[in-house]
Amino acid sequence: MPQCRLTGRGAGLIFPVQMKQENDRVPAGSTAAQTSVVRNGADHRDGIVVPFHRYTDFGSRWPVPSAEEVLVVPLGGLGRIGMNWTLYGHAGQWLLVDAGIAFPPEDLDEVDSIVPDPAFLRPIRDRLVGLVVTHAHEDHIGGIDKLWPLALNCPIWATPFATGILTRRLEEAGSLAQVTLHTYPVGGAFDVGPFHIRSVRMTHSIPEPVALAIGTAAGTVLHSGDWKFDPEPLIGEATDFDMLRRLGDEGVLAMLCDSTNAHKELPITSEAQVRAAFQRLFATRKGQIAICCFSTNVARMASAALAAHGTGRHIALAGRSMRANEETARTLGLLDGVPEFLAEPSHLKGLDRRQVALVCTGGQGEERAALARLAKGDWRLPAFGPGDTVVLSARVIPGNEAAVEAVVSKLRARGVEIIMGTDLVDGLPVHVSGHPGANELRQLYELVRPRFAMPVHGTEMHLEAHARLARGCGVQAAIVSEEAELIRLAPCGARVMGRVDAPLLHLEKDERGNRVPYRPAAAIAG
Repeated sequence: MPQCRLTGRGAGLIFPVQMKQENDRVPAGSTAAQTSVVRNGADHRDGIVVPFHRYTDFGSRWPVPSAEEVLVVPLGGLGRIGMNWTLYGHAGQWLLVDAGIAFPPEDLDEVDSIVPDPAFLRPIRDRLVGLVVTHAHEDHIGGIDKLWPLALNCPIWATPFATGILTRRLEEAGSLAQVTLHTYPVGGAFDVGPFHIRSVRMTHSIPEPVALAIGTAAGTVLHSGDWKFDPEPLIGEATDFDMLRRLGDEGVLAMLCDSTNAHKELPITSEAQVRAAFQRLFATRKGQIAICCFSTNVARMASAALAAHGTGRHIALAGRSMRANEETARTLGLLDGVPEFLAEPSHLKGLDRRQVALVCTGGQGEERAALARLAKGDWRLPAFGPGDTVVLSARVIPGNEAAVEAVVSKLRARGVEIIMGTDLVDGLPVHVSGHPGANELRQLYELVRPRFAMPVHGTEMHLEAHARLARGCGVQAAIVSEEAELIRLAPCGARVMGRVDAPLLHLEKDERGNRVPYRPAAAIAG
C-alpha cells in the first residue's frame, strides 16, 4: 500500500494511502477515511510493512518540475506562525505565493524580523514567473518591500487593498518604478506562466483575503491563505461558498490550508459581534476609551468610528500604519458611510473625557507603537488615568506575552481599566479570531474534498491536529512537512521527496527602529 510520510517534527508518523483513479472521490466521513495513524516508519496492520520513501537533500540543485506534477516547497508557516512563503513548481516554472516575515524571539534584540535568505532561490530565479499575494498581513507581505527589486524582482499580483499597501511601501523605499505590480479583483482569474489562478473570496481579519485555486495540467491545488467563515464580515462580502463547492465538484488534487485553530472546536464568530461590543462599551464607559488592534483590521477601525459617532465621542487614529491603512481603505471605498477620524490624536486634548476615543496600534507590546507611547504618557496623545478604558482587541501572539504585560502594567498602575482580547463586554467579545476552528475546517473539507491535505500555518501541534482532522474528513493522505521540504503532488500519488537548502536571513533594526532593507553580502562588506 503506497504511503505518505509525516516528516521532520512529526517524524515517524505515516498516513496510509489507498490510491484511486484521478477522478475517484472519497466522501467526507466515509469508512475509507478512517485509516489509523501508525508509527515507526511502517504500517503493521494485517502484516503489511512498507518503508519510507527515499528522501533526498537537494541542496542548491532543485529538480525541474514536469507537466505531470506539481512540486510544493513551503518556506514558512510550518512549526511556526509567520513567514509564509510557498513555492509551486510545474512544467519547468515556479510560482511564489506570499512573501512574509516572522518576528524574532525575545533574545534577538537587534533583529526586527526574519525572512528566507533570497539567495537560496538562485537556482530557479530565471524560472520564477511571479508572486501572488493572498492578503496584506505582515506575515504574508512583510518581506516584499525589503527584498524587491534588489534580491528578487519577479512580477507581483495582489488584490486592490494589498496593492495599495505595497504601493505605499515601495514608494517610500524608492523602488516602486522598478517593480511590476499587477492588481487582480477579488474573485478574479488570471494566468501566470503555466499556472491558471482563480481567486476565491474568503473572510479574515483584513479586507480582501482570498484563497487561490492554482490550476495546472496535473490538477488543481487550493491554497487557502488565512481565513475563517464570518457570516457578517462588515467590510466586504462573505465567503464564496458556491465557488468552493464548484472547485470540489471539479476535483481538487490537494489543499494547503490554515491550521491555526485546528486543535479546538470554536463557535462561529463575526466582526458584527465585536461591533456590538464596542457600541455597548462606548455607551457605558464614562471616561476616555482606546481600542488597540492591528492596523490592517479595517472592520475594527470602522466599528470604533461608528460606536464613537453614535455616543457623541470624537475619535482619532494613533500610529503611522493605522493612518496609512485607513487612507488606503477610504480610497478604495471600503469605508463608505464610516465617519471621518480627526486629523491628529492631539486634537482630542481639551475635550471632556466622555467625548474622547482613540484607535491605536501596539497590541503585541511593540515598544515604539502607539499603545506603548500612550502608556509612557506621550504628550501627543491623551493622558489616560482613572476612569479610562483601554481595549486590546487582538489575540496576543505566543511569545509576546511579556512585552504586552510590560505595557499594560504601566496603564493599570495609573488606574486605567484594561480589557483583554479574551474578555467580554456584557457577554459580547471585543475580539474574534480570524482563523478557522476545527468545525470550520471540516466544513471546508466537505466543500472542497481534496485528495491530499497539506496543513500549513501552525506549530507542530496545530499541523498534526489538522492532519488527523483531514484524514477524518476523507482525504487520501495528509502530509505534515517541515520548512523547505519538497513535496511532489501528482494524479498517481503524493510524497515528500526531500529538502532544498533555504537558510534564514535576519533583518536588523536601525537606530530609529526601522527594518534595515536586504543588502547583498558584498554591499555589507563594502
